[in-house]
Amino acid sequence: MKNVHDIEIEVKGSDWESILDAAFKKKVKDLKVDGFRKGKCPKNIYLQRFGIESLYMDAVDVAANDAYTKAIRDNELIPVCEPKMDVTEIDKDHVKFKFTIITRPDVKLGKYKGLGVKKDEAKVTKKEIDEEVARLASRLAEIVVKENGKVVEGNTAVIDFEGFVDGKPLEGGTGANYPLEIGSHTFIPGFEEGIVGMEVGETKELNLTFPENYTKELANKDVKFNVTVREIKERVLPELNEDFYADLGYENIKTEEEFRKEVKEAILERKNSEIENKYLDDVLEAASKNMEIEINPEIVDDEVHRMLNQFSEQLRMQGISLDQYLQFTNTTHEDMHKQMEPEAEKRVKYRYLIEEVANKEKIEINDADADAEAEKMASEYGVDKAEFLAHFGGLDVVKYDMRMRRALEILGQEEK
Repeated sequence: MKNVHDIEIEVKGSDWESILDAAFKKKVKDLKVDGFRKGKCPKNIYLQRFGIESLYMDAVDVAANDAYTKAIRDNELIPVCEPKMDVTEIDKDHVKFKFTIITRPDVKLGKYKGLGVKKDEAKVTKKEIDEEVARLASRLAEIVVKENGKVVEGNTAVIDFEGFVDGKPLEGGTGANYPLEIGSHTFIPGFEEGIVGMEVGETKELNLTFPENYTKELANKDVKFNVTVREIKERVLPELNEDFYADLGYENIKTEEEFRKEVKEAILERKNSEIENKYLDDVLEAASKNMEIEINPEIVDDEVHRMLNQFSEQLRMQGISLDQYLQFTNTTHEDMHKQMEPEAEKRVKYRYLIEEVANKEKIEINDADADAEAEKMASEYGVDKAEFLAHFGGLDVVKYDMRMRRALEILGQEEK
């Protein structure tokens, strides 16, 4: 492929000698050799005992960075992913590196305007408003003791229960004053359904069967539960009044009509955002089908690693490590890598598409516009501009982001 560059760099003479000397000083620092104090072994004695080959690994680590910098500088290359490095020769006089460096692949744009991609129109139905109002009311529902009546769907039944398999108590199958929300499907199929209709103080025997996808020891086994209802609780929905609206953060709303209008606007905003995202994805897909590009597997692999790191960080914020997630889901790193490859390739393809549109349309962002955008974004995040830029990656990243957004605005436009 044209964007794969094999570059050889040799480090020799006094440069290599200095690096080997630095490697020796690092090695000998914590070394205790008979007849010498710790860290004081002379170089000639060290070399006699351990050989110069013992210095090569540390020396290569030092030399590789400078050699790589020289490779990309002398050949005016801009790598787009991690290079491959091989040490092809090494001895006391020199080391020779071979770097395989991948640069941006060639992109040949096809048609990217007037693609005929249609954007849906957002509509909100009365049913959707009703459902959202009910959902918001449910969030603020009060759980109260149900004085009379039987257990119905949506109630929380406080129960004592004891399970038996083959006439013996089921391990972990006993509970007292356990609050079970009916409809949560917390227990095996049939358990919650069996409690529906029971009254406080009533005891009932439930004869059920564990599902086939349950644990190996219990799958498809018959089980008997003795269940007693100790208390029934129900959700009482709040009235739609000013207090309710205020609790949801709508301080200025006084009537149900105003509230429903606000709910409608919120649904409309969400739908418009979803429609815009789908439209952009459809435009990018259509335009990418018209372009020609050959993407190196290494670039896709690099994007997968970036996605995995992002996913790992999201898990970490939830208090879960990636290894724990893999264990919970019975998945391997290789499985996740394979699963992410199609999305990674799409992201890479779309990124090069947008960049090439920006190049063809000669989109440039000046410092003043980028600075104003940084100020605006910092204000939205509630931080000062310097702090925002430090976290965002600097003004050049803001410029790149603005350039890509302007290119996206051009994509799919009607041709003049």
